Amino acid sequence: MNDENRTQQNLAVLIDADNTSPSIVENLFAEIAKYGVASVKRIYGDWTSPYLKGWKEVLLSYAIHPIQQFHYTVGKNATDSAMIIDAMDLLYSSRFDGFCLVSSDSDFTRLATRIREGGITVYGFGSTKTPNAFVSACDKFIYTEILMKEAAEETPADTSKTPTRPLGTRELKKDSRLVALLENSVDAVANEEGWAALGSVGQHISNQSPSFDSRNYGYKKLSSLVKAMDMFDIEARNIDESGNKAIYIRKRQPKQDTRKKRSTKKSARKDNSNT
Repeated sequence: MNDENRTQQNLAVLIDADNTSPSIVENLFAEIAKYGVASVKRIYGDWTSPYLKGWKEVLLSYAIHPIQQFHYTVGKNATDSAMIIDAMDLLYSSRFDGFCLVSSDSDFTRLATRIREGGITVYGFGSTKTPNAFVSACDKFIYTEILMKEAAEETPADTSKTPTRPLGTRELKKDSRLVALLENSVDAVANEEGWAALGSVGQHISNQSPSFDSRNYGYKKLSSLVKAMDMFDIEARNIDESGNKAIYIRKRQPKQDTRKKRSTKKSARKDNSNT
C-alpha cells in the first residue's frame, strides 16, 4: 500500500544546470520515478553560455523545460533566484506532493526547509561536495555520484568508469557511524522481542540521515547491506495469505556457552542426588 501511494506522488523537478552534469539525466529520472510522477520538469541556466551545451542535447529527449536566466553580473547567481521564485510559485499552487531539487548549491537550503514547513516532501540531488546544511534540509538526499556509477555499470565498455566494489564485512563494521545508525534505528522501532521490520528501520534511518543510501556502500538494497554487515539476525515472514513476505531484523543475540550450561546441569543433578 505504501509503495502504491508513493508512486502516485505528484512531483516538481527543478534542476540547477550550473551545478549539475547532464551525464546523470537518464538515471536521475529513473531515480525520481521511484518516488512519484515528474509532472513539472524545469531546468535553469544561461542558455546563451557554451558551458550548457551538454544539457541542450538532452532537453527534448526528456521533455525538460529550459528557463532562461541571463548572468547580468559576474559573481552573482541569478539562476538560483529564478529557481527559488518558481519553486515558491509552485508551492503556493498546492498541486504537488513533493519537490526534487537538483543542485549542489547551499543557497537552496532555506528553500528546502520552507517547502518542508509546508508539509511537502523534498528530495535533494547533488554531489558529495554538497554542503551538509542543504543535505540535512531535505527529507531524502541522493548523491549524484551514485547515479553516475550506475550509468557506468550499464555501459561496461567504458573502462574508465569502473564501479566501486561493495564494502566487505570488516570495512562496514569499522564504520562506527553506520553501525550506530543501524543499531539505534533497530532499537527505535523494534518490538518487545527485539525484532524490527526492515522497512520501518529504513524509514527511521532516512528521518535521521537524509543522505543515507545503501548504494553509498556498494549495495543496491538495504537488506543486502544489513546481510553483509553480519551483525543482525534476519528473518523473512509472511505478511498476508498471498505469500508476500517482509524482512525483520534484530541485533545478533549472544550465543550461550554450552560448556557452562552442561556444567550447570551436572551440578544440579549432583545436588539432587545428595538430597
